[in-house]
Amino acid sequence: MKSLNCFKSYDVRGRMPDELNEEIVWRIGRATAEYLKTDTVVIGGDIRLSSPSLKKALSHGLRSGGVNVLDIGLCGTEEIYFATSYLKVGGGIMVTASHNPKDYNGMKLVREESKPISGDTGLRAIQKLAEDTFVSAQLNDSSSLTGHYKEISVLDAYIDHILGYIEPAALKPMNLVVNAGNGAAGHVIDAIEARFQSASIPVEFVKVHHEPDGNFPHGIPNPLLPECRQATSDAVLEHQADMGIAWDGDFDRCFLFDEKGQFIEGYYIVGLLGEAFLSHTPGAKIIHDPRLTWNTIDQVNSAGGEPVLCKTGHAFIKERMRKEDAVYGGEMSAHHYFRDFAYCDSGMIPWLLITELLSQKNQKLSSLVAERIKKFPSSGEINRKLKNPAQAIENILALYEKNAVEIDRTDGISVDMGEWRFNLRISNTEPVIRLNVESRGNQALMEEKTTELLTLINPQ
Repeated sequence: MKSLNCFKSYDVRGRMPDELNEEIVWRIGRATAEYLKTDTVVIGGDIRLSSPSLKKALSHGLRSGGVNVLDIGLCGTEEIYFATSYLKVGGGIMVTASHNPKDYNGMKLVREESKPISGDTGLRAIQKLAEDTFVSAQLNDSSSLTGHYKEISVLDAYIDHILGYIEPAALKPMNLVVNAGNGAAGHVIDAIEARFQSASIPVEFVKVHHEPDGNFPHGIPNPLLPECRQATSDAVLEHQADMGIAWDGDFDRCFLFDEKGQFIEGYYIVGLLGEAFLSHTPGAKIIHDPRLTWNTIDQVNSAGGEPVLCKTGHAFIKERMRKEDAVYGGEMSAHHYFRDFAYCDSGMIPWLLITELLSQKNQKLSSLVAERIKKFPSSGEINRKLKNPAQAIENILALYEKNAVEIDRTDGISVDMGEWRFNLRISNTEPVIRLNVESRGNQALMEEKTTELLTLINPQ
């Protein structure tokens, strides 16, 4: 078979049907069975219109390799992470393309204990098997299905687990806007709401774009894009809510809005969550990425923890968390990782923790983050397409290195200039350079240096 370009650095993703289709997914399922050599794999799928048929092809591929399949149905990626560890099975596969356009789909794969299968930990081996080994004529041959298939639910156990991170009975009356973006998050919110109501927890939910719909009538759910934030912001103001929460399609990332409807950069949430965990586990290690660091380091040190720098990307963060036995890890891209969640990322645990924090401190979210933003103002991530991003990074480094206090190459270049710093890195998937700038309490300096760097990156 020709080379499969749906295999990316961390997962499988491609446009339907030329880059990804039932035959290719069957092959990947069959290859995964061969690679994992386990007796049981748990699978699930998001709300995309193509997910049910791809999940069926995946199941057939796995079962053709003698693997028993447990199907948890419509779910988010973190429910697959949870089910894989909770059920103690040898692997898990989520059919999803997260926040990609609606004509895309894909898969995220894990092995036992929900350890990621990415480019350098098995994904390339599965790709080679899928390309070279199997006869896909077996796709519709039910006689080849030696593994069993069973539909199951782990939702109650999953809700038990994520609510275990907080004390629901201690929550104060609160009104929360929740925007599932017509993705897969709605059923989890409904289950949490039912638990709260049965226990008389005074938290009310205002549901926006709540029903799962693979047609994405309100656009692809990706609140990292400014144009995808308005509905959440408007609902917060309309309902005078205490906080807004929005998710991407498979809800492994959550994005928060304060009571004024203002979007809160994920960077500042990392510091808050680090502080929240350190109040329960003094001296613990907190993993963070290199793009923006000063606020996280300051908050973690002040709370008596140990900040640990790690390269950006879920596979790197999860590996480093296991190595350090870190209680929590956070990326500014709104991925948050938890030791007790098999070191995996969750889009549900963060907002629960922040809700509890608001109750404990009796403060508004805006006031919790305002002092942090003032202390370490940042640019947020700015992307620019370039023909030669690697050369651009070296050119900029040459201009600043002689006056730099410190230069770090953990991920791209991080250059500490004393009163301000910047990180420049290349996208893993496209010829794009990503810039982040922050300063020590000087908004004007941060803005000036951001403009200066953008001019150097893309001279007119």
